[in-house]
Amino acid sequence: SKDGKKNRNTVLLSLRNGYTIKTLYCSMNDCDRSYLSAGKAVKLGVLWIKPYAGMPKEVLVLYSSKARYRVPREILFWLTVCCTLALVAVTIAVIALSPKCLSWWQASPVYQIYPRSFKDSDGDGVGDLKGIKEKLDHFEYLNIKSIWISPFYRSPMKDFGYDVEDFRDIDPLFGTMKDFEELLATMHSKGLRLIMDFIPNHTSDRHRWFNLSRTRDPHYEDYYVWTDCKPDGPKPNNWVSIFGNSSWTYDEVRGQCYLHQFLKEQPDLNFRNPDVINEMIDIIHFWLDKGVDGFRMDAVKHMLEAPHMRDEPQVDPNKPPELVTTEWDLHSDYTTSQVGLHDILREFRAQMDIYSQEPGRYRFMVIESYDYEEVYKTMMYYGTKLEKEGDFPFNFYLLDLPQNTSGAWAKHLVHLWMGNMPKGKWPNWVVGNHDRTRISSSAGQLYVRAINMLLLTLPGTATTYYGEEIGMENINVTASQIQDPADPQRSPLQWNANMNAGFNDKTNLTWLPLHPDYETVNVEAQMKDDGSVLAQYRFLNTLRQSELPLNRGWFCYVHTDANVFSYIRELDGLKRAFLIVVNFGKESVVTDLSSVRELPDELKVLMSTNKVNDGKVFPKSRIQTEVGEGLVIQYSTNTRFNPNHPEECYISEKACYLETIGILYKCQ
Repeated sequence: SKDGKKNRNTVLLSLRNGYTIKTLYCSMNDCDRSYLSAGKAVKLGVLWIKPYAGMPKEVLVLYSSKARYRVPREILFWLTVCCTLALVAVTIAVIALSPKCLSWWQASPVYQIYPRSFKDSDGDGVGDLKGIKEKLDHFEYLNIKSIWISPFYRSPMKDFGYDVEDFRDIDPLFGTMKDFEELLATMHSKGLRLIMDFIPNHTSDRHRWFNLSRTRDPHYEDYYVWTDCKPDGPKPNNWVSIFGNSSWTYDEVRGQCYLHQFLKEQPDLNFRNPDVINEMIDIIHFWLDKGVDGFRMDAVKHMLEAPHMRDEPQVDPNKPPELVTTEWDLHSDYTTSQVGLHDILREFRAQMDIYSQEPGRYRFMVIESYDYEEVYKTMMYYGTKLEKEGDFPFNFYLLDLPQNTSGAWAKHLVHLWMGNMPKGKWPNWVVGNHDRTRISSSAGQLYVRAINMLLLTLPGTATTYYGEEIGMENINVTASQIQDPADPQRSPLQWNANMNAGFNDKTNLTWLPLHPDYETVNVEAQMKDDGSVLAQYRFLNTLRQSELPLNRGWFCYVHTDANVFSYIRELDGLKRAFLIVVNFGKESVVTDLSSVRELPDELKVLMSTNKVNDGKVFPKSRIQTEVGEGLVIQYSTNTRFNPNHPEECYISEKACYLETIGILYKCQ
C-alpha cells in the first residue's frame, strides 16, 4: 500500500508445465523477487518458503540464484579446478625430477646356470631344461630375478655347446623347443627373466652354412674366413688359437685353409660379409620373438680380424717362431678388437631396442670380453654418449682376488673398474664362471662369505655362478672321467644329502662326479641353518634390494690396509647409511676409523659373516675383524661422507631422498 503498511496479497502462480507451486504470500518489501514462469521473468512479492522434497527444477533454479547458494558453489568449483591443476603440476614435477627406476637387470644379481649340472629331470645324468623348470623356486627363495643359461643350442658338443650346429634348435640332450617355451613361460609367470648365450664369432663345422661354404655355394662362399694354403705347406700366418697351436686348418673339400680362433671344429664367421651380419640379426629376432629377455654376447672381441692377415708381433721377439704355440706368445693386434667391431655390436643393440619398446620388456645385452690389463678396451663396450652398446661388459677382475688375499689387493681390483668406468655407467662384478676355478677353491673356504658380501654390497650388478650361493668347491676329476679341462668347476649342483645330491633322483648317473662334501654342503641343509653361506647370501641380496643406499647410493672408499678393505654406501638426504668392513688378510685386526668424522662414535653390526658378532657394538676406533670376516654396519647420521671426499666416491646416477614424503628426486 502507499502508506507502507504491510498488506498481504495472495498470489497463485501456475507454471507452464501444469504444476501449481503453492499459494504464496508476499509483502510490499518482498515484491521485487524474480521467478521464471513459462520462460518469462515475472515480478512477484514472495514470502520465502523453505525448499521441500519433490519441488520442480524451476524452484531449484530460483534458490540456486541466491548468493548464499551460488557463492559456495563457485568457491567449490574453482577450488576443485585449482586442486586438479596443482595435482597435475605436482605429478609432472615428480616425473621430471624423479631419477630413472632401476631396470630388472640392475635390481637383481644375474645367476648363471650351467645346464648340464643344474638339475637332471629324466635320469640320463645330464641336467636339462625341464630340470631348470623344476627348480625355479630356488630363485624365488634367493630373491633372484635374472637367470643366464649357458648354451643349449643343437651342437656336436666339441666345446660343450659353444660349437653351434643350429642356432634355431635345442639340443636333444637338454630337451625340445616345447620344453624351452614352457620353461620361459613359467619363468615369466614367476617374474623371472631369461638371458641366453649368443655366440656370434663362430659356428660348428657341422653347421649348414659351413658345409655350403666349403662347397663354394655362391651365397655362402664368403660366410667364413678362407685363404689359400697347401695341405702340407706353411700356415698363412702365425696366428694362434685360444686352445693353442695354429688358428688355420686345411679343408680338403674347398682346398683352402679356414680360420678358427677356438677349436678347429669352430670355424670363424666372416663379419666383413654383410650377409653374415644379417643372418645373426635374424637369429636375434628369432629368440626375441620367442620372448627371451636378453643375451650374453660371447667372445665378441674375436669377431673381426685384420684383412691384411700379417703375422702378429711376438711378445718375446727372440723366441723361435716354431715355439710360438699359445695366445700368450703373441700380441693379438690383428685378431681381436678390430675397427668396425663396435659398429656391429651397436647394430645388435639397435635391434634389441626395437623389442624393448614394449612396456616392461626391456631387452638386456651383456658383453663378454676379457681384455686383461687393457681395461680401456673393455670399457668401450659401454658405448658412447651418442650410441648405445652393451648395458655393461662383464667385469672379470675380481676373479684375480685369490692371487693376493689382502685388503689393498681387493681395493686395487675394485678400483681398476670403478676408476676407468665411464661416468654414469653401471658396474658389474664376477667372481666365478664355467671356465674358471671356483672361488671357494682358489681363495679358500675361509673367504667365501666375505667374497659374497663384497659381491652383494658393491654398487652395480653381481653375477653368481651356480653353487657359489652355498660355497661349492671344485671336484677332483680322474683322467678317465675328465671331458674338458674346466670340468672341476662344473660338477652337479648339490641340492640335498640324498642320492646324487638330489641332482638326479631317478638313476645313479651323473655326467661328472659329485663333490664328496655334498651331504653337508647342499641347499636343503643350508636352508635350515641361519648362519650358513646360503642364508647369508639370501640376507645380503634381500638387504641390497630393499635399501636405497645399497642399490643406488654412493660408493666411497673409507679405509684400506694390508688386511681390511672398507667402504661406505650412502644416499643424500637419507639418514641411514652402511659401512662395510671386510678382512681379506691373513690375521685378525683392529681397524681404527676415528679419523672419519662422518661416522658416529659407536657402530652396531647389522650382519657379520661370523654370526656370533651379529648385533655387536664397536667404537669406531676399534672395529675388530677375524680373517675372512665381513661386517655390514648400519648407522644413522645427518653428515654425508661423499661431499667432503669427492675423489673417493662414485655413483652411477645421482639421486637424493626427500625423507619428509619418502621419495627420490634428481639432484646436483
